[in-house]
Amino acid sequence: MTRDDGSTGSRERILAAAAAMLAEDVTARLSVRAVAARAGVSTGSLRFHFPTQRALQDAVLARIYDHMFPDDPIHDRSLPVRDRLVNCLRQVLAPAGVGEQAREAWGRAYQMFIAPEPSEEVRAAYLALERGGWRRIEYWLTVLADEGALPREDHARRVRFLLTVLNGLSIARALPTEDSILKSETETLYTAVDCVLSAPTA
Repeated sequence: MTRDDGSTGSRERILAAAAAMLAEDVTARLSVRAVAARAGVSTGSLRFHFPTQRALQDAVLARIYDHMFPDDPIHDRSLPVRDRLVNCLRQVLAPAGVGEQAREAWGRAYQMFIAPEPSEEVRAAYLALERGGWRRIEYWLTVLADEGALPREDHARRVRFLLTVLNGLSIARALPTEDSILKSETETLYTAVDCVLSAPTA
């Protein structure tokens, strides 16, 4: 038995509304009431399709990233889980470039977010950027959790750790070094991924 006026239609409207809210404001928290109002459905209908806010968020992220990145390495089951996650994390680092390109990127980041006084505008711009990266990593971990490679839980601790590692590696790309960046970066990524995959639940 279905609920609401067309169960599938309601679910699609909810996902479309939530995705639109994120497109307008990447820091949006997707509250049940706000999403239901935007979708034109009752909160009861939203809860029928997505019993928890986490379930709604996971479904929206899956919809967005499956659309934006249909060939996302996280879906390549021909590779071991750790290789897939490392390949995904490499995608985050790639746009920063190396050497001069990385120095220019970090110079721009310094001018935008570090040099100015931390006004609300600067803070909001940085948090929007960070939230985009956060959601992407969270999506990858959710895919792995769906496969049983990770426990089904809030991945905040793991996401924060991986973002910290990525920030450090992107800075390292801009600094003088004698070692091969590719070799040391790959070793660090695998160490971080192994920690995430083997860490006990808190």
